[in-house]
Amino acid sequence: MIRLTTSGLNIGYEERLIVEDLNVAIPQGKITALVGANGSGKSTILKTMARLMSPSAGAVLLDGKSIHKQSTREVAKQLAILPQNPTAPDGLTVSELVSYGRFPYQKGFGSLNKDDRAIIEWAIDSTRMSEFADRPIDQLSGGQRQRAWIAMALAQQTDILFLDEPTAFLDMAHQLEVLELLQELNVNSGRTIVMVVHDLNHASRYAGHMIAIKKGTVVGEGSPENVMTKEILRKVFGIEADIIADPRTGVPLCLPYSLSELDSGRPATASQDAAAMPMKAAVSG
Repeated sequence: MIRLTTSGLNIGYEERLIVEDLNVAIPQGKITALVGANGSGKSTILKTMARLMSPSAGAVLLDGKSIHKQSTREVAKQLAILPQNPTAPDGLTVSELVSYGRFPYQKGFGSLNKDDRAIIEWAIDSTRMSEFADRPIDQLSGGQRQRAWIAMALAQQTDILFLDEPTAFLDMAHQLEVLELLQELNVNSGRTIVMVVHDLNHASRYAGHMIAIKKGTVVGEGSPENVMTKEILRKVFGIEADIIADPRTGVPLCLPYSLSELDSGRPATASQDAAAMPMKAAVSG
């Protein structure tokens, strides 16, 4: 089932066109990862699909209706977004932050009702933040802060969740903490999750659908097996890589070993070839 699509989407900044004639469909109930090199346009696409930016042409369609022609409140009841590096006022507690997720359902300056408070408590519990509910956001670790922001998004009770590089600037343990939480939300509640992912192997492991982007254009789209190929990685990232199966999950893993001729404009150097040999030996042996 497809609920969210783009149709002939053009996105730009002033006179500069970043994305042209983009047509993608986001599978319902899956995690979709947008991948690409820095400056490829993936975050711009995510922001436009989440209504943080307006396209210069085309449309983002949710259930066949343009989200940019709907009210902010109505769209906020259907999709939530966690931008990259969100900030909260000093002293704001986890509970206070999560309560902001109920804004689309408030009338005027009405206070939170019993149902709102139950949903806030559920969102905090679902992200395993109950013990930190009364703690200020600025006193949390990076992974805890991300979980608090995800809890706020959950409190919106939307079917679709957008995240722009949710693991940026986190150490490995906190990256896994956040990604495993998102996977749980997807599996347990069927939420559609769309995220920009910097690490290709994280994208392959946690996403069931990948979209590879270069200069605002889709180069590859589909399952990790269809997107994590030597050819697509060469086109999108300008690298040569071995692709192996994860010994635990079977999903493809990327082992880059040199720049490609396509990217560098010259053959790999002898030192690059030599550096690649131990990696190749480990893979083959």
